[in-house]
Amino acid sequence: MDTRIALLGIFVEDRDSTPRLQELLHEYGEYIVGRMGIPNARKGLSVISIVIDAPQDVISALSGKIGMLPGVSVQTMYSKIDK
Repeated sequence: MDTRIALLGIFVEDRDSTPRLQELLHEYGEYIVGRMGIPNARKGLSVISIVIDAPQDVISALSGKIGMLPGVSVQTMYSKIDK
C-alpha cells in the first residue's frame, strides 16, 4: 500500500475539544511518526504539529475529523516524495 508523509498543523482555540482530539490521535496512532505540542497561554491556544506516514485516504480522514471539532483548525502539507 502506498503511503505519503504529511504534516498536520493544528490550532486548538477551544480546550473543550482537547479530549476528542486526543481520542482521534490515539485512534490513528499507528500512522503517527512524531508529534509536538506547544501551549500558548498568553494567546489562549495550543499549536500541535503531527507528522504522519499513511495512505492518502487515512490522512484526509484524520484531517477532516480534526477540522470538524469546535474551536480547532487544521492544515495539511504533503511531502513531494510519493512512495
